[in-house]
Amino acid sequence: MEHQQAHGVLVEVLGLGVLILGPSGVGKSECGLELVGRGHRLVADDVVRLVRGPDGGIVGSAPEVVRHYMEIRGLGLLYVPDLFGPGSVRDESSVDLVCRLERWREDREYERVGLERPTETWLGVALPCVVLPVRPAGNMATLVEVAVRDTRLRRTRSSAADRLDARLRRLGAAEHRESGS
Repeated sequence: MEHQQAHGVLVEVLGLGVLILGPSGVGKSECGLELVGRGHRLVADDVVRLVRGPDGGIVGSAPEVVRHYMEIRGLGLLYVPDLFGPGSVRDESSVDLVCRLERWREDREYERVGLERPTETWLGVALPCVVLPVRPAGNMATLVEVAVRDTRLRRTRSSAADRLDARLRRLGAAEHRESGS
């Protein structure tokens, strides 16, 4: 079976699997731990094994030897079910969204409107992807939760950016008609 490995964290958030990626030390595990503390479920920390599922989507899991463990700098190894209960973990999850954490860079342009959601391809499957800049005092878990909520909405209706764009176009057309131009 074709598989791929990712260095990141996989957490099930509101029923969607979120693959959190980024450079070493950026806060992937801390973000995952905060999400688990909010009632979401850990699937894998540090090593995420990805395979194509029977429905053609991506399914992620942890190698059995480290399943349900997290490594948090300053604390060491933690066994998540001991800290948060057996319902705080899953053995596997679909991967529905990629969240890339990167250190804030003054010279980088970050998405501010969101009309188009970029994708990343894993095992031949295009997954929606967001890049989230990590800033001091930022709350990455909140941003990941909101990215999941937005992804769920985009599956069933147009995005907030699409709706605002349509509203502005209607207002612009109405103003154009009123001015007689």
